[in-house]
Amino acid sequence: MDVRKIVVVVEDADAARTALRWALHNLLRHGDLITLLHVFPSLRSRNKNKIRLHRVKGFQLALSFKEICNNFPNSKIEIVVREGDQEGGTIARLVREIGASTLVVGLHDQSFLYKLAMAHNNIASNFNCKVLAIKPPTTPLATRNTNIRLTMDSSTNMDFSHVEISDGLR
Repeated sequence: MDVRKIVVVVEDADAARTALRWALHNLLRHGDLITLLHVFPSLRSRNKNKIRLHRVKGFQLALSFKEICNNFPNSKIEIVVREGDQEGGTIARLVREIGASTLVVGLHDQSFLYKLAMAHNNIASNFNCKVLAIKPPTTPLATRNTNIRLTMDSSTNMDFSHVEISDGLR
């Protein structure tokens, strides 16, 4: 079985943690490599101490995500923390450089995917992989079914999936 490279976007948002948990339970296979990717905003100041502080905070956040993975003993985890834009360009570039087979993103109001969608007609074409946008339940009255919407782009053979998780399936 081929080793897959799965990139999970690390953000200080419950949706991102939910997306990681979903990927661990529903996507991860023995031997797969999970890259926890955090991109902190570019600073106007080139003060090295401020940049270092943002990088350390991003790494600490990624370590908290790595703790979630500790219950999966066969998972291989790496952490990547970079400075970049908040519109998704840096994430897209890094996902391509990593050679990911799948990008997992927690979908929330401030998600970079919305910004990327405003700038580009087809978000999946920015990545050379499958994109899974995981949306946690928004109301306690959510049904127990998981709704999956899949759009295929025939020109690139890439897909973008939106997975809404009901309250009982986290």
